[in-house]
Amino acid sequence: MTTHSSDVLIVGGGAAGLSLALRLSQDDVSITLLSKSELTEGSSLYAQGGIAAVLDGDDNFESHIQDTHTAGADLCKDAAVRKIVEGAPKAIGWLVEKGVKFTLIDGAEYDGQDSEYHLTREGGHSHRRVIHAKDATGREVETTLEQHVRSLPNVTILENHIAIDLITSEKLKGRSDSRCFGAYALDIDTNKIKTFGARAVVLSTGGASKAYLYTTNPDTSTGDGIAMAWRAGCRIANMEFVQFHPTCLYHPYAKGSLISEAVRGEGAVLRLPNGDRFMDQHHELAELAPRDIVARAIDYEMKKGGFDSVFLDISHKSKEFILDHFPNIAESCETYGYDMTSQPIPVVPAAHYTCGGILSDLRGRTDLKRLYAVGESSCTGLHGANRLASNSLLECLVIAESSADDIRQLLKKEESPLPKLPQWDESQVSDPDEQIVVSHNWDELRRFMWDYVGIVRTDKRLERARNRVSLLQEEIIEYYGNFRVNNDLIELRNLATIAELTIECALTRKESRGLHYTLDYPASREFAKDTILTPNNFVSHAPINEWGS
Repeated sequence: MTTHSSDVLIVGGGAAGLSLALRLSQDDVSITLLSKSELTEGSSLYAQGGIAAVLDGDDNFESHIQDTHTAGADLCKDAAVRKIVEGAPKAIGWLVEKGVKFTLIDGAEYDGQDSEYHLTREGGHSHRRVIHAKDATGREVETTLEQHVRSLPNVTILENHIAIDLITSEKLKGRSDSRCFGAYALDIDTNKIKTFGARAVVLSTGGASKAYLYTTNPDTSTGDGIAMAWRAGCRIANMEFVQFHPTCLYHPYAKGSLISEAVRGEGAVLRLPNGDRFMDQHHELAELAPRDIVARAIDYEMKKGGFDSVFLDISHKSKEFILDHFPNIAESCETYGYDMTSQPIPVVPAAHYTCGGILSDLRGRTDLKRLYAVGESSCTGLHGANRLASNSLLECLVIAESSADDIRQLLKKEESPLPKLPQWDESQVSDPDEQIVVSHNWDELRRFMWDYVGIVRTDKRLERARNRVSLLQEEIIEYYGNFRVNNDLIELRNLATIAELTIECALTRKESRGLHYTLDYPASREFAKDTILTPNNFVSHAPINEWGS
């Protein structure tokens, strides 16, 4: 067994993890960054639309704040919304300083901070406030930050390492201070388990949309951080709010190719197979309605008409306009035989974003001392019952800065060495005899989550899902206890935990709100409350004002 020690262990290499590493690197601290695949391979890389920020003189913070609250169906925490919205211009300036090249207005020349940037509008926003890099903002941000982090001498990057479990006080004899000391991780290349000790641990592992059969997320989005934090004793909140992106390219081989909301922001309309528009019958903002409404409208029209998909049409715009604004999306569509410059393209909703997660404050702190959560794996209260478009990368950037500040102060206060950490014990296990068991369980889980815990829910469907995940958990526990772990088994174990948490949260909420829509309780209650699960299975609806500072 191999033990690695550092001041800070960051699990996850997306925008949140890279931003945090870069901000901490200016101090004399050692950082270990684990990535379960290639460093940039995560949801951040595939973010198309952009980053919401008040950058125009005709816009203002209060408008962005109100739009966020409206999209979040009155469940957003105002302190979180204000901090993150008001921190947006500074975060954008920091990215520009690091070399991120955002798209400029037509004819403008790039000159750093004073450049005139093109701002687009997305669903739920009352102004054009989404700064972007064409239709590949995530790639521009992620690869730019990656270049900086790879050059840092005090950051050790270990790719193809998937975290298994956190090392907490419970694993150390004689300690009862509810603290995190590190994590166990599997080196996928060698299939060896390593022990990582750290004075502070950060989970920036992203969301959990791979729990669903159809998703826009990459294969890495298996909710690892959320599941590990739950097993370590942290509270989890609002997992019932799974955002389904309304427009995923419909093609058997497209594998979740996202069609950015910015396409609708620039004038695209949704049509039925016969060419008729329908969104104006569902919401006054039509195609620019919040994502939950658009996704539910598409789901309704598909079921009512028996359609395999609906169609997104921006062909009324000029070819030059489309290729200038959406070159990567157009190229992706062309790969599958669709020319978005001349024809409508088939789209369906797909699981896209996890609004709930590890309960954390605005410095990223969780219930476990020395454990932080940043980005999609966390639940700060920003998104409420439905994330406003392009607020996700923004949250990563702003909370990463405040987490870095908190960790910096933490490391200055205490210089005590790490205790000796117990090694991973696999003396009683053997190599797995049949991998097909894992494959079948993985497929079953994603299918019943799509069928029973999808866009429209009922208690009956949720109970069916609960029964199935219970049986699945028993099989996984038996398998996990007898065989050496591998990447597929670790992810399956985490996804089963994610499914269980999502189902329990959904069954607890006896109303429809935001992304959680149930036919049994179609109305919203007068007062919005959060669903908070604790590891002893106690469910509470705590007022949002009682969350961390």
